[in-house]
This record gives sequence, C-alpha cells and structure tokens, in this order.
Amino acid sequence: MRIATFNVEWFTHLFDDDNQLLLDDSWSSRYDVSKRQQTEALAHVFNAMDADAILVVEAPDQNSRRATVPALEHFAETFNLRARNAIIGFSNDTQQEIALLYDPDVLTAKHDPISAPDAPRFDQSFDIDLDVDEQADTVVFSKPPLELALTTKAGVGFRLIGAHLKSKAPHGARNRDEVMRISIANRRKQLAQAVWLRRRIVNHLQNGESLIVAGDLNDGPGLDEYEDLFGRSSVEIVLGEEGSDCLHDPHARAALGRRLAAQPTTSRFYIEKEKRYLQALLDYIMVSADLRAKQPSWRIWHPFDDRACWRDTALREALLTASDHFPVTMDIDI
Repeated sequence: MRIATFNVEWFTHLFDDDNQLLLDDSWSSRYDVSKRQQTEALAHVFNAMDADAILVVEAPDQNSRRATVPALEHFAETFNLRARNAIIGFSNDTQQEIALLYDPDVLTAKHDPISAPDAPRFDQSFDIDLDVDEQADTVVFSKPPLELALTTKAGVGFRLIGAHLKSKAPHGARNRDEVMRISIANRRKQLAQAVWLRRRIVNHLQNGESLIVAGDLNDGPGLDEYEDLFGRSSVEIVLGEEGSDCLHDPHARAALGRRLAAQPTTSRFYIEKEKRYLQALLDYIMVSADLRAKQPSWRIWHPFDDRACWRDTALREALLTASDHFPVTMDIDI
C-alpha cells in the first residue's frame, strides 16, 4: 500500500462555488501559474504517485457555499484517479481543509474523532500553561487534525491522524519588538497544539493501535530563530523521545541528527527580498513501532533531489508548477 501526504498550495482557488474545476487561463494563487496549468500539473503528480491514500493538506474549502468532498471527488473523476473517494473531519475557517483521497477498492475510511481526559477532541479546547506562570491558557486548533479509522480490504485496521500545525505570521506588528512578541506567542500556541496532538498519539500507542501521523508540521530543526528559545520543535514533540511511545519518520530523524549537514527537504519558497529560494523539511509521514517493523519505504518527490523525478522532465516540471510543497509517500505491506 502507498500512503502519501501532499500540501497543495491554495487548492481551493482552482474550484468555483459549484465545486467544479476552473480550467481556464486566469491566474491561480501561485506566482505566474494559471489555474489550468496548476490543475493539470497536480493531475500529473497525483497520477504519477498512484497512491492508495493521499492526505491532502490545504484541501478545497468547506463552508456554507462550498464543499471539500465533492470538489476533490470531481478532481479525481476528471483525471481518472484511482484514489477517488474523499473524506474530511472538522472543517475550519482558513480555506485550507485537511482531507483524505483514497481508493475504495483498497480500503475504507471513517471519521473517528477521539476524546480523552488529558486530550479533548480536536474541535474543542485544551488548557495548558504556556508561559509557566501557573495560569492555564486555553488553546484551540485553527485547523483541527483529521482523525480517521482505516481498514484494508484484508481487514487490517489502523489509525491515521492528518495534521497541519502552523505558527501564524505576526500580523498587526508595528515594530521589531511587536514582531518578536507576537511571533513568540504564536510559536508557543503551536507547541501547545503539538503537546495536545502528542497526548492523543500516546493514547493510541498505549492502546496497542497501529498509527500513522502525516501532514505539514510547519516548524522543525533549524527553521527559525525562536527554536533555541523553546528548546524543542513541534516535530520533536510529536515524534516523542526515542524509546517507548515514539513515532518514526526517517527524514525527521535524519534532520534532527545532523543539524549542520545537508538535510532532506519537502518544500521550496521564493524569498523576494533575498532573491533566492528557501528549502525546508515540513512534510512528514510518522509511524508507530509496529508499522516501522514492516520496513516501509519513504520517498520525497523532490524534483531536484529525487533522481527519478529529475530525469522525468514532465514530472519535474509538474512538481514545480503544482505547489510549493512536494509529496511524501510511504510504501508499506499492510
């Protein structure tokens, strides 16, 4: 089975209010890329991946006028994708949903949110002391993680949590001091969300459940100047310490183990002020110990770092056009 995670930059802007694709030459929300070009590039990438299940981060919007599932299923039908059924959990108001596209001939998927005394349901609130002042702060998810119970056609069950943890930009800051204050507060909230997610992970692992945590954890080793202030990134919190109740992702472990050496990357952003590209490791597929024992194989579909992607000119160009993130896949015998 092949499982993927793919952050599609502003996927929602490729659809109209009837959840139909806008296959025209108007501009998409990607720089110098039309809606038609982005959509066709995405179709090329999805077909090349040929995954049984794809966690779509920044999926089309869910609101009173638009719906994520019909939009994704229309996309899959239009381009004859094998992963043609879609499912979401709790919607959000950011126009960036978390959804799963999957092949119904291979597995079934059910939205199955969990609540525990130390980790409430992800559409609720979580109390934690963020600044060690002995006063609990209330945290909510702007993008509640997607909790799914998956079952293969062979009857094998496992859990999937899809997440998009992101520290907001310091909007409204008027000077450098305010930028720092707001940035630190936002990063603190993101780490609190990671603790919340980590507690859910521990619940599943202690119940002996097979677990995959996938998606975009928008911080990690060496990503910004506030990392040293907090000591640990959200990636490290979600993974857990090596040993009991930890998850594994080879790219995350490699990056954490060699901070001054070359690291794997899953995204590429242009920095206008510096006239250069920034690459970062943001996208992960983390697995529990029992799934790791099956010796899965991970791959980052990076157009410059993956030899097969580089040598396939059409795929290379599609990856660069489709999004500012690149897919991550994991092949596993399950």
